[in-house]
Amino acid sequence: MGMLHEFKEFVARGNVVDMAVGVIIGGAFGKIVSSFVSDVVMPPIGVLVGGVDFSKLAITLQDATMTAPAVVIGYGKFIQTLVDFGIIAAVIFLAIKGINSMKQKAAEVPPPPSAQEALLMEIRDLLKK
Repeated sequence: MGMLHEFKEFVARGNVVDMAVGVIIGGAFGKIVSSFVSDVVMPPIGVLVGGVDFSKLAITLQDATMTAPAVVIGYGKFIQTLVDFGIIAAVIFLAIKGINSMKQKAAEVPPPPSAQEALLMEIRDLLKK
């Protein structure tokens, strides 16, 4: 019974729930980025390099036989995955940079008072006494 109770406490923590939500949203975001790269970014790049469809670029190591499929290295899919990664990394970088700048603005401490202001506050405190 103790282990079940510990598990419930672990799952009920905010960090675990936040992480689960992040993983789910990250998976959906990954699909969006993959679609963006394969359907929007890669076709113009393919046209610029001579009408090449990157997803079909491959090196055939062994042709297909009656009993076995062809053995290929699909480097075009790898190129597309690298572009996916670059876009995801850029978006995450910009998001973290924005979050950090908002935190920095919130955490800014007002500058210490000038010598004249400090002297006036000291005089005020003495007059109060």
